[in-house]
Amino acid sequence: MFLLNAKLVGTATILAISLTAGSAFAQDDYENQLKARKGQFNLLALNVGVLGGMARGNVDYDAALAQAAAENIVAIAAINQMPLWPEGSDEMSIDDTRAKPEIWDNFSDFASKWAAVGTAAEGLPAAVGSGAEGIGPALGPLGGTCKDCHDTYRAPRN
Repeated sequence: MFLLNAKLVGTATILAISLTAGSAFAQDDYENQLKARKGQFNLLALNVGVLGGMARGNVDYDAALAQAAAENIVAIAAINQMPLWPEGSDEMSIDDTRAKPEIWDNFSDFASKWAAVGTAAEGLPAAVGSGAEGIGPALGPLGGTCKDCHDTYRAPRN
């Protein structure tokens, strides 16, 4: 019962972020755009953390929880990025972000890197169903896409 509720909450959260982002774009609500962007990455990190914990053996493998996390990652990776990255929301313009200004200089490359996250995420649901031993190899390509984008478009921590 908890897993079903967790999955529903995850899906509802993603929907809320999507709606907030769309609404924020329509209203030019800069702060909501930034909150939605951060929320998206927090949800991504939470779900990757669930799978990573199982892959490392720090968390007991739970097929239903792994499946829900994998499906959440696929859904998060499908979110349209355009409304989440308003110009002027880079680390040179505002505090509390590590987004480099280069994102807006080459948004098509940035968007292609996000699309690569989605492609890497597509295989997760099938991979996690095979047991804990299938999670790590499936997370590797996803982590590689994250690193590729971070190396180019995310400033280091100060």
